[in-house]
Amino acid sequence: MPLTDHIAQKLELLPDTPGCYIMKDENQDILYVGKAKVLKNRVRSYFHGVHNNKTTKLVSRIRDFEFIQTGTEKEALLLEINLIKKYRPPFNIMFMDDKMYPYIEVTKGADFTVRITRKLTKRNSDVFGPYPVSTYAYDMVKLINQLFPIRKCRTLPKSACLYYHMHQCLGFCFQEVDQHEALKNREKIIRFLKGYTDEIKGELTQKMQEASANLQFERAQELLEQIRSIDYIQEKQVIDFSVRDSFDVFGWYEDKGYLSIQGFFVREGKLLERNMSISPVYEESQEAFLAYIMQYYSTNKVPKQIYVPQGTNVEILEESLQTKVIIPQRGSRKKLTDMVHANAKEAHEQKFQYVYRKDRERETANLKLASIFQKPIHTIEMFDNSHISGAYNVSGLVAFKDGKPDKSNYRKYQLGEYRSDTDSMKEVIERRYARLKKENKPMPDLLIVDGGAGQIHAAMAIRDELGIELTIAGLVKDEKHTTKALLNESLEEIELDKTHPLFFMLTRLQDEVHRFAITYHKQLRTKGMTKSILDDIPGIGPARKKQIQLAYPSMKKMKAASLEDFEQIIPEKIAQILYRRLHEEDLDALMDETEFEQEVDLDEQLEDTN
Repeated sequence: MPLTDHIAQKLELLPDTPGCYIMKDENQDILYVGKAKVLKNRVRSYFHGVHNNKTTKLVSRIRDFEFIQTGTEKEALLLEINLIKKYRPPFNIMFMDDKMYPYIEVTKGADFTVRITRKLTKRNSDVFGPYPVSTYAYDMVKLINQLFPIRKCRTLPKSACLYYHMHQCLGFCFQEVDQHEALKNREKIIRFLKGYTDEIKGELTQKMQEASANLQFERAQELLEQIRSIDYIQEKQVIDFSVRDSFDVFGWYEDKGYLSIQGFFVREGKLLERNMSISPVYEESQEAFLAYIMQYYSTNKVPKQIYVPQGTNVEILEESLQTKVIIPQRGSRKKLTDMVHANAKEAHEQKFQYVYRKDRERETANLKLASIFQKPIHTIEMFDNSHISGAYNVSGLVAFKDGKPDKSNYRKYQLGEYRSDTDSMKEVIERRYARLKKENKPMPDLLIVDGGAGQIHAAMAIRDELGIELTIAGLVKDEKHTTKALLNESLEEIELDKTHPLFFMLTRLQDEVHRFAITYHKQLRTKGMTKSILDDIPGIGPARKKQIQLAYPSMKKMKAASLEDFEQIIPEKIAQILYRRLHEEDLDALMDETEFEQEVDLDEQLEDTN
């Protein structure tokens, strides 16, 4: 991209200090956020010299930039992570969609609970994890709650629950519990979560043998299954270190403009799990690696030790994370760090071709659209309407950015009274783009309507009314109701090659908008049916209605509940009315069927008489 006067003037203003810089496109959307030890040198490097293909692609879209000065490089790094989390720029490496891994939390006190948590606070609990494969965490909690008679309820009921009668709880809700016994159970669970399972397995084995000797074979089988469950969970911890330390190990491998990062999580000498990320990289690999680690620990617990490969800026990580960061030079930790690097390289080589192909397909699809409409196409929006005989008339909007779903711009709309599909399309297009115009936000590069000439004309009419710049296209379907061509504003058909990436991208766009609209329609319909039934029953006010909806959030679950289930949360007479009202349709159908059978029997009797 030629250096514009605007950018050249701003480059002259860059200071010789640490800070963050924010690259923007022509719509002022943020493309990339970076940090620099010296802002002047780092930002200028983007507009001078030769870059690889990835960085060239980023630079070609930069039309403006901003910068924020900081006092130190550490402050710049922390600010960079916050800006990445806030804006999620498409050219920044992102940690696993910024998700939070589950942990197992054991609360304090004799009436402690063992549960899954994803929010690490400073509360006084014992926390174990993280578990990148959440199934293992849930399996572990389920097993602990089966093995130990501990509190299960977050809010204590007024009487003994089913868990007490199954001997899986000591009855904290209605009786005094032996504090010593409860705390002894807690200590056992802590040891169990740290990997010391022999004690529990020994107790279970002894109980199993006793049950078998007493001919209680079902109980013996149940205990055997619990022992097998412990073995199954232990098998997932494939590496066992002689020293029971807790630490994390990270490594990376970069090739052909893509960066693979591998992380191993070791707790009490056991490898809990590992995670892996492969992403296109538009910056120095070391810088991207630092940003990845900082993003990870912004939502996860920082261990006492972190091991990283040679060349990592240990000082800035230690200062930012307030923990020990080590580059091992020899011994088992060096071998482990080398193994993480080898895993990153192997995974990179295995996944690179797939990821690279997907990137190329998206790029090819967007280039094809650009050639069709004679303009760059980065953002696409599409609507789909859904209703049943005009009821619950809704619309869903999905947005794709550079060939990927942009869920931050998905929108749901409840529409007015249904008249026709064209009127519904007009209403939702007017609402969407009138608001964008009012808020002075950029329009999409392309609006696709899931229909032909009628819907294109409707969309063009709204566009002209609003006085906005908006390219519109429609989709033409064949006799099998599959997409065969694009329809431009002149109603000319552009045939689609069913083997071209553009065809697959448009198909995915159609499937996604249909799924999104249908899901919203079902939610409203279920909510409306539930609301109408509960509102018509005397004795059910706002408080009881909320209580019922919390227990049974869908009509399907409400219908599946028994009369006794309802009597647990509302008075008996009201429960009977609710149960009868929910099953009126079933009773009517049964009555109709019975009457029909009686009529048939009567006809057969008359025939026999004749």
